[in-house]
Amino acid sequence: MNPIRWVVRHVRLALGVFVRRVSATSNWRARRHKPRYLGSVIPTGRGGASAAHGRFQQAFRRSMMLKRSAVLFSLSLLMVTAAVPARAADPYPSKPVRVIVPFGPGGSVDLLPRLIGAKLSQIWGQPFIVENRPGAAGNIGMDAAARADADGYTLVSAPVGNLAINPHLYPNLKFDVFKSFTPITLIGTVQNVVVVGPAVTASSLPDLLAQAKAKPGMLTFGSGGVGTQAHIGGELLASMAGVEMKHVAYKGVGDSVKDLLGGQISMIVAQVPAVTSFIQAGRLKPLAVASSKRIAALPNVPTVDEAAGLKGYEAVSWYALMGPAGMPREVVTKIQADVGKVLAMPEIREKLQAVGTEPMGSTPEQLAALMHKEHARYGEIIRKAGIRID
Repeated sequence: MNPIRWVVRHVRLALGVFVRRVSATSNWRARRHKPRYLGSVIPTGRGGASAAHGRFQQAFRRSMMLKRSAVLFSLSLLMVTAAVPARAADPYPSKPVRVIVPFGPGGSVDLLPRLIGAKLSQIWGQPFIVENRPGAAGNIGMDAAARADADGYTLVSAPVGNLAINPHLYPNLKFDVFKSFTPITLIGTVQNVVVVGPAVTASSLPDLLAQAKAKPGMLTFGSGGVGTQAHIGGELLASMAGVEMKHVAYKGVGDSVKDLLGGQISMIVAQVPAVTSFIQAGRLKPLAVASSKRIAALPNVPTVDEAAGLKGYEAVSWYALMGPAGMPREVVTKIQADVGKVLAMPEIREKLQAVGTEPMGSTPEQLAALMHKEHARYGEIIRKAGIRID
């Protein structure tokens, strides 16, 4: 129990006992001095009755004064104790804030909360602790966040994969992304790019798709695992273009990039930060960005729509800050507002954009709408492609 509430509760209990005792004592005194005019014994002697009556009135007045004092004291104390919780409640945050990252160190899902958290720590005057909880495609960390207290002191950096993709691939999740979490704000997006390795002769996306049509199943694309956004991005590209390409799943993005460089696979749909250095060195060739518009990191690379006329193709990675379900609205509002201030800082924007991440905030309502939209969109792609976790 909250210590303030405990104190108020016990003060009120003690007050009740005090009032009852005062009342009982006053009544006893009044009865003791009450003249027995109606009883069998009547005071005798001159002035006997009036003297007894005077003592009774004096005791009665004393009793009423005690009762009034007790009532006034009770009201005063109740007013004070009622105001204590509001005054004593510490403003958020009054202790360290923990954010769970459901993956290991590295990558935008880890970088975003670390950069943002460093600034929030300065603003709040409290430590902002990043805790990596990897495992089961991020589901272990998400479950830990869902089961935490909804007081705002445990948050989670959640990528699109855990909020919109995994629910379709893992039917036995212990949490529901729409019921187990409180949306707070978007924190950033990372663009993806279609890149080919040195073994591929295609110089453009139309050339690559033409080769895939000419030799169905001969071209391959890699990803960091079944059900990852890179996997779904490749399946979506093949589906919209009407071609057949073989998927090769790896244990991580790094392994897929390594085999792309070595010529073991033809293509990957990768996050820009993961392949930027290889593009700049001329070892990988970007054919199109997987977004609705061109990006600053690769200004000369067309979108998939521009390059191949595949209108509506988009595979953008986005990241959100979430909390357990049932968080107080005022806490959500404060976190969202302060994160927005951090994302608007020039130094934060420069650091994130330098690694291909676009800082982007939102309201809780906008984030919730995005979650529902992406959940439905990826669910349809997964069903059409027949993707499942064995």
